[in-house]
Amino acid sequence: MAAQNKDMTVPCGNGLINIRAGAIIAKDGKILMVGNDNADHLYSVGGRVKFGETAEEAIRREVFEETGVKMEIDRLGFVHENCFYGDSAANKGKLIYEISFYFYMKIPDDFSPVCTSCTDFDGKEHLEWVTPDTETTIYPEFFREYALSPADGVRHMVTDER
Repeated sequence: MAAQNKDMTVPCGNGLINIRAGAIIAKDGKILMVGNDNADHLYSVGGRVKFGETAEEAIRREVFEETGVKMEIDRLGFVHENCFYGDSAANKGKLIYEISFYFYMKIPDDFSPVCTSCTDFDGKEHLEWVTPDTETTIYPEFFREYALSPADGVRHMVTDER
């Protein structure tokens, strides 16, 4: 069934709804982020949940695709509701409502990530460790303040750029 492998991006009126899973891979006061040849910002390791998979299955798959390392989930850290206007060719100017589940990952002692992935638009991706005071724009922005200091429970974050 082809539908079982489709990204959870659904048209809704003139906009889109995305369901995404993201990883928090933190080590030595730094967070592992992803960039690509076509962007001037960094973003969390992760991607869209595919129809028929859970957010946990999606993040394990995405982490492996983007780092080459199979990692286990420690726990859910954030649920993020994000409203923004698209900037890629496929969604330029469309309002996007995105729900993301961010999971803290268990980092193996011998963690040595290698990125060989590409974006939907063939932009070669690369990994970069950042600190909270890195000047580069990062998404989600709340990682700067909260990703390195886990709360006891799950934090609900809302970003609205409409």
